[in-house]
Amino acid sequence: MMINKVDIVNNNPDDTHQVFETIHRLMHIFRARQYRLIQDSGVDLTHMQHKVLGYFARHPDATLSDLVADSGKDKAQIARLITEVRAKGLLDAKPDSTDKRVTRLNLTQAGKDIFESLKKAERELSDLAVQGLTQEERKVLLKLLGDIKNNLSDPTS
Repeated sequence: MMINKVDIVNNNPDDTHQVFETIHRLMHIFRARQYRLIQDSGVDLTHMQHKVLGYFARHPDATLSDLVADSGKDKAQIARLITEVRAKGLLDAKPDSTDKRVTRLNLTQAGKDIFESLKKAERELSDLAVQGLTQEERKVLLKLLGDIKNNLSDPTS
C-alpha cells in the first residue's frame, strides 16, 4: 500500500493545523447545539437576534452605534436586527436624556426573562462540554487557549 504525503500530514498529531481544525469543529458543534437551545426554547429568535439580546443584557442603555462599533457589523444589518427584536417585545427604546437624537436600548422584562433562561441552558451545555475534565485540566486548557489567543493578538507577529 502506497502512502501519500497528504496522508502523512493529515495523520501527524503534531500538525498545528489540526489544532485549529479541531477548535473550529468544536465551536461549530457548540454553536449548533446553542442554536438548537434557542429553537427548543419556543422563543422565535434567530442566532443573531439572540446575540443582540445578549449585547443589551450586558450593556444596558447602549445605542445602536455602540453595538455597531462593538460588533463590526453593518449599521443597516444591526438596525434591522434591533427592529426585529423590538417588534418581539424584547427590547425597549428611550431617548437619551441629554441628546434626543440618541436612542438608548434596554431589555424589557420579557427580554430579561428569555435571556436568563437561554443563559441557564447555555451554562448547562458548557458544563456538558467539559464534563469529565478535572479542575486542573480545565485550568490547563484555559491557559493553553489563552496562550494561543495571545499569540494571534500580538501585533508584532
